[in-house]
Amino acid sequence: MLMRVVTAVALVLISMSGTKGQTILNGAGATFPYPLISKWSNEYHKLKPEIQINYQAIGSGGGIRQLIAGTVEFGASDAPMTDEQLADAKKAHGEVLHIPETLGAVVVVYNIPGVTQTLRFDGPTVADIYLGKISTWNDPRIKALNPGVNFPGTRILVVHRADGSGTTYIFADYLSKVSSEWKDKVGKSTSLNWPVGIGGKGNDGVSGQVSRTPGAIGYVELIYALQNDISYADIKNAAGVYVHPSISGVTAALAGAAKSLPEDLRFSITNAPGTESYPISSATWLLVYKEQTNYREAEALLQFIKWAVTDGQKYSAQLDYAPLPKRIRNLNIAKLKSVECDGKTVLK
Repeated sequence: MLMRVVTAVALVLISMSGTKGQTILNGAGATFPYPLISKWSNEYHKLKPEIQINYQAIGSGGGIRQLIAGTVEFGASDAPMTDEQLADAKKAHGEVLHIPETLGAVVVVYNIPGVTQTLRFDGPTVADIYLGKISTWNDPRIKALNPGVNFPGTRILVVHRADGSGTTYIFADYLSKVSSEWKDKVGKSTSLNWPVGIGGKGNDGVSGQVSRTPGAIGYVELIYALQNDISYADIKNAAGVYVHPSISGVTAALAGAAKSLPEDLRFSITNAPGTESYPISSATWLLVYKEQTNYREAEALLQFIKWAVTDGQKYSAQLDYAPLPKRIRNLNIAKLKSVECDGKTVLK
C-alpha cells in the first residue's frame, strides 16, 4: 500500500512540474531511501507549494551517472561515490558533496515452504550461499545455525539486483568483511559479477521475486521486507550476537563504527563492533555539486535538503529508517553552507 501511495505522490509531482512560478528539483538514484524521499517530497510541498521535487528511483548507479551527466539537480546513493567517479564529476561540473540523509538496514529475506520461524545466519554462510557453495535449504551448515527447524530439501534460488545498486554495495561490503573468499572472488561494488542467481530490478524487483518463488533468498532494505510481508533473518554481528534488524540496531552500528568520521562523510558501518549493532547497516547519501550554476534552484535545493536532514528526520522511524544523530545533522549543515553559486554562499 505504501509504495502505491508514494508512487502516486511522485506522479502528482511530475504532473505539476510545468506550473508557472514553481521551482522544479529533479533527482534520481537509490531505491533504498525512496519511500522516505517520497514522504519528504509530499510533506515539503505542503510547506513550500512553489517547490516541486521529482525523484526517480532508478538505482544508485543510475543516480550517480545522471549526476555526472548533469541531468539532475541531486543524486542519491547508498554507496559513496568512488574516487574515480568523483574525478569524473569534477571534470564535468565540479566537486560533489556527500550528505548522509538517513540510516537503514539491509535484510536477508527468504521464502522457504513450511518454515515459519525467524532464521539465523552468520556472514560466512550467507556468503557461501551467494557463492553457490550452499545450494539446498537442508544443508548441514544452515541446519546447525537453526536447531529445531525442519528444513526441506528445496534448492536455494539466489536473487540479487540486476541494476547498479547501492543496496548491493552495502550487502557486498558486509560480505567482503566476513568472507575472504567473497572479497577475493567477487568484492564490493554497485554492480557485481554474480557467481549464481537471478536478478531483480530495484528493491521492489528483488522483493517480488523472493515473494513469488519458493526456495528463494534475497537482500532488500528493511521497509521493502515489511511492506511485502517477507520473512527476514537475524544476522550474527561482529560481537557474536544474533541481532534482529531494527532502527536501534542500525543506530548502534553507527555509534560503534563511526566514532571518527572522515571529513568527506564517505563512511561504512557494516559489521560494526558492539553487541547491539546490526551488521548490515548503512547510511544513504544525497549527492550535490559544491558549485551551483542557478542561484534560485540552488537555494531551493539546499533549503529542501536542510529541512530533510533536520525536521524531516521525524518521518524516518515511521518508515523504519534510523534518524540521523545530531552530530551528523550538524556536519551536514556545515557541508551545505559550503555550497556556492557565482562565488556567493547559497545557504545562509
